[in-house]
Amino acid sequence: MNARLIAMAAMALGMAGGCNRPDSSARHEAGAAGARPITIGVSMMNLSNEFIVMLNQAMEDKARELGVTLIVNDAQRSAEKQVQQIESFIVQKVDAIILNPCENEASSPAVDKALAAGIPIVNVNSETRSAPTAFVGSRDEQSAQIAMEYIAQRLKGQGKVVMMHGFMGQAAQLKRDQGAREVLARQPGLKLLADQTAEWDRAKAMTLMENWIQSYGDQIQAVFAQNDEMGMGAVITLEQAKRKDKVIVASVDAIADALQAVKDGRLDATVFQDARGQGGGAVETAVRIVKKQPYEKQLYLPFQLVTQENVAQYVK
Repeated sequence: MNARLIAMAAMALGMAGGCNRPDSSARHEAGAAGARPITIGVSMMNLSNEFIVMLNQAMEDKARELGVTLIVNDAQRSAEKQVQQIESFIVQKVDAIILNPCENEASSPAVDKALAAGIPIVNVNSETRSAPTAFVGSRDEQSAQIAMEYIAQRLKGQGKVVMMHGFMGQAAQLKRDQGAREVLARQPGLKLLADQTAEWDRAKAMTLMENWIQSYGDQIQAVFAQNDEMGMGAVITLEQAKRKDKVIVASVDAIADALQAVKDGRLDATVFQDARGQGGGAVETAVRIVKKQPYEKQLYLPFQLVTQENVAQYVK
């Protein structure tokens, strides 16, 4: 009887052990569920700028879609702060970094430090002197060419233009200046009356436009602003001075305010820049690099001219 009880107890223990032992598929599922998600450190140039906010939102949306964790920092237009943020990401051992550079030169050490630490880095929207692992954005010189060609067409190749620059030394400012001057070189009847930075800022653009009106008055026939914030600042000041009907204004980015102003006939033209394509593309590229999947080292999205004739397709 004792032997039979011992045997039955041993059998019961064996069955219990078998019931508690996961099979290989269960172990695989548990491992997958417990896997650490990809973490990407993100340093944005300036989250008080509407286009940069749109860019960041697109990145957040794509990260949710792909199940990726983003750690987003605002560099607040400081390249020095941006370098410090990348150093912090390196200490945190993130899987990849996305950089929206403040400046072409001064933000380059951020790229160098990430690569030296063996962390892939994707530049989005703007370039640095140092080559990152990948770049996702648009050819900034093309946006200025489109805007300035539009101005040349409206003025029939004859007139005086002022140009508002973004942050001096940032890649977008340098390339948009280059593109605008290429068109001016092909259009000898167009004269650049004045150019100065308003640092991508609407309020600063309003002040700059006021100064130009006082200095040049009726000579100003067109304004090219390197982004919509500055373009809207120019429009508001010209309206207040009751001069907007005499001056053509074109800018870049197609932010919501600018699209509505084009629709209303206040802003003559903007140049659409695909924030969703750039932001989503940067996150997807970073994930592909981490997973060792094929990726495009340079992904360029085209700019498109937006006027009152076609603005309806861009207004959501």
